[in-house]
Amino acid sequence: MTTSDTQAPPEKGLARAAQALARATEKWFPDAYIFALVGVIVVAVAAFANGSSPQNVVDAFGNGFWDLTAFTLQMAMVVLTGYVVATSPPVARLITRLALMPNSPSSAVSFVALLSCSVSFLNWGLSLVFSGLLARAIARRDDLRVDYRALGAAAFMGLGAVWALGMSSSAAQLQATAASLPPTLLSVTGVLDFGKTIFTWQSLLTCLIITVITVVIAHLSAPKGAAIKTAESMEVDLDDTIKAPAPRTRPGEWLEYSRILPLLAGAMTLGWLVSQLLTLPVLSVVSSLNGYLLVFLMLGLVLHGTPRRFLDAVTRAVPATAGILVQFPLYASMAAILTKAEGRGGVTISEHLANFFTDIGSGGGFAVVIAVYTVILGLFVPSGGGKWLVEAPYVMQSATDVQMNLGWTVQIYNVAEALPNLSNPFFMLPLLAVLGLRARDLIGFTFLQFIFHFPVVLLLVWLLGMTFEFVPPVIPGQ
Repeated sequence: MTTSDTQAPPEKGLARAAQALARATEKWFPDAYIFALVGVIVVAVAAFANGSSPQNVVDAFGNGFWDLTAFTLQMAMVVLTGYVVATSPPVARLITRLALMPNSPSSAVSFVALLSCSVSFLNWGLSLVFSGLLARAIARRDDLRVDYRALGAAAFMGLGAVWALGMSSSAAQLQATAASLPPTLLSVTGVLDFGKTIFTWQSLLTCLIITVITVVIAHLSAPKGAAIKTAESMEVDLDDTIKAPAPRTRPGEWLEYSRILPLLAGAMTLGWLVSQLLTLPVLSVVSSLNGYLLVFLMLGLVLHGTPRRFLDAVTRAVPATAGILVQFPLYASMAAILTKAEGRGGVTISEHLANFFTDIGSGGGFAVVIAVYTVILGLFVPSGGGKWLVEAPYVMQSATDVQMNLGWTVQIYNVAEALPNLSNPFFMLPLLAVLGLRARDLIGFTFLQFIFHFPVVLLLVWLLGMTFEFVPPVIPGQ
């Protein structure tokens, strides 16, 4: 750290508040895996208190542990495909051009926040890596001195603000994919395509409002003048040069360095996509999680040009999926205990919770309470898809009972689910690896966003919820 940075005067306004929050939140937050373990224990204790026998609880825990195997792989692939696309040479060139556009420190931070939110609508994994690389590219500029912490926090805003309102929303993708829905949830909600969730005008308006607020706060909270901490002063290596693959040495490696196979695979994927769009409803095609992942994976292969470059990018991406792979089985066990460990009178915790939310009544009160509950639970289960499977059985049953629109109930969950990401550093991990920073460097800025987002989200779910009508679910096979 340089002398000028060490002796910098205290920051003022929102930037000062951000750093005060950073010191407090980083001190008290353990690793996200600890939250998942604690969550399992808490749910088990609650089941015992509900009258479940130890055998019922441990059977639900063990038998449900692998219930989310397919969905776990799908969510890991969201991260992997986003990383692979973001680190491809064409996207790298785009990032270099975009990094030259901002002309002031504050505009640079708000620019990163805007692009982070925009890209996140397509793929939150892509947003994390793309925005992180953009922040690094801006930080390398010699003609612009920008606070690297604020840039990093802005790069996280796609996941911290609007990701769950976009096309890679775990809950919306899950609800649109019958094969991925647990039978207990499918029997309550049926299949809800994106036309009932992501692409409603209410959801799109919510996404726009949250994005605007995010960009404005990012702009106003960016440190200025002597308060700026650059990547250089924080001793961060900004060299993003990717080592070229070693030259081939054997005839058998020829295809690894050839563009023929990626182009053929890309052509087949394009042909499949066109066929799907011509034979199926458009919304059912774009709502397909497996199809979505296929397109992004093959896009990454084509953009990298050769199988060798693609496989090298996959190798770099795999560590970012570790948290998902080890935590989602715990979420599956939590959901199983909630829905299958019967207590007194044969009633599960899930049924008790459904009755509780039903008693709240319909309308704005139901929407606000569900949003607040989602935020609180998200602090302990920092996963959109995993938490949805814990929460959905009783929340959606309650929504049906009080005749709240089921598609909007998914979106209430989605807009509220993003909020805990602003204070829980679990999903920052892939971005932190790109930035070369620690969670404590960013979380003050992101928690400041949370303070502003929270009341706005509650107001939006209440007001917009009144514009929907209840539509009875269509249950397959009934």
